[in-house]
Order: sequence, then C-alpha cells, then structure tokens
Amino acid sequence: MEVISVSDGNLVLPGAMFFDGLPQDELDSILTPLNISRAQVEPPCNVTLLRHEDRVVLFDAGSGDGFMPSAGALIDSLDAVGVAPDDITHLVFTHGHPDHLWGVLDDFDDPVFTNAEHMMGQTEWDYWTNPNTVNTIGDVRASFAVGAARRLEAVEDRMSFFSDGDEVLPGIMAHATFGHTPGHTSFEVRSGTDALLVGGDAIGNHHIAFARPDWASGADQDPDLGAVTRARLLDKLSQEKITLLGFHLPDGGVGRVERKDSGYRFVSENM
Repeated sequence: MEVISVSDGNLVLPGAMFFDGLPQDELDSILTPLNISRAQVEPPCNVTLLRHEDRVVLFDAGSGDGFMPSAGALIDSLDAVGVAPDDITHLVFTHGHPDHLWGVLDDFDDPVFTNAEHMMGQTEWDYWTNPNTVNTIGDVRASFAVGAARRLEAVEDRMSFFSDGDEVLPGIMAHATFGHTPGHTSFEVRSGTDALLVGGDAIGNHHIAFARPDWASGADQDPDLGAVTRARLLDKLSQEKITLLGFHLPDGGVGRVERKDSGYRFVSENM
C-alpha cells in the first residue's frame, strides 16, 4: 500500500470555536509553547490518498469552491502527484461536514470523481439525508445540513454503505468514531504488522485535543461523546503504535501519538 497526504488548503476559523469556556490558565500553558493564537486558527486540510493493487482510494473529497477561499485545492494537489479525478476508483467519507464532502460536485453541480464508487457509513448518511436535520443541528451549522443533503442527493446512485467493523475495501476497516458528527468514521489501514489510522476529525487539532482530550470541543456536534471517542483513540494509537493521519493536523497530518504527562502529544513524521 502507498499512502500520500495531499492538501486541500486550510480553514480559517475563530479561536472562540475551540477555546471559549475552557480553563484559561491551563489553556495558555498548552497554546503558548506551540505559538497558537487564541484569536484565529488556520488548520490544514489533509486528504488521504491510497494506492493498493488496482485501486486508487481517496478518503474525503475536500471543500470544493463553495466553502472557504483558503480551501479547495485538492484537484491541484492530486495533479501534482499525477492523479486525475477520473483515476479515483473509490471515494470513502469520514463524515459529511463541508471540508470533507462539498468537493464531490464541481461548479456546475456535476460529480467530480466520475469513475469512483462513493462510500459512507450508514449512520452518517441517514443523518445528513434526514429532512429534519436542518431543524435540529443549530443555526450555526444549518448551512452544513442544506449543503450536505444537496450533494448527497446528487451522488446517491454512486453511493454504497458500511457499518462499524466492516472491511470496506481489502485491508481497510471502518472504525466508528462518533461524536464529531453522529456517524463519523475513521479507517484502519493495515498491511501485515504495519497500520495507519485515517482519523478524519476524530482528533481535530494538535494542541488541546492531545493535551486535554477530556475537554469538550466546540468543533464537535456532540462534545461529550467526542471527548470520550478522542480519549479512546489516543490511548489505542499510543499503546498499539499505530501511525495517525489526521485531517487537521500539521505537517501533512502524519505522525505518531505519545504519552506526555497526563495527556498526549503529536509527533510529526515525514513519510
């Protein structure tokens, strides 16, 4: 298996989304050594590309042109590694947020990855295609629900579904990591004794998510469940020494998880 991290650009988000309501003194002790601004964060968007036998697998579709000007670079990044959208055989989604899903359609609302089987967890699909989601997700994320429903309807005939624990493709197992969204899924990619977790947004940053995984995150739709999931994943990754590729982690998102004090730290690795 060959795994490549390709960039979709980055997001620009208010720091308050992550930091409001947290213990401020301890927060400073985490952010200051990493030179993280409280006012604004600019997390990268790392999309995972996997080549295995005759398959070219993309995990998530990026933002496309409709979400943020700083994101939407995926097609150019794929081109830089010699991959065209038509080369993708399987498009596997971690979840339905804009920076992971909206790139499935182009400016004319036509599918971008025309030869790819699209794959999503059944729980996640059911949530975003439920007409009532827009009324229950909250005002801040209502546009997420509208945008997801429209895009998923456009690619429904290309979509297949999986559940927790399924081998979605040879060597790729679905791992339910609910909390960030109701059906968020990570994927354990394994070849022999080598393993990598495509983590999506289950571990959403390299600072407070690692240092204090028990703190609720405003980025998660279910903050309490998200914290439980994050702690479980970090323990698994550190104990089993599984490489992590995180969608919003620095340096391409590839690294390992190490224990540090009462929490963890992310150690980038160059693949």
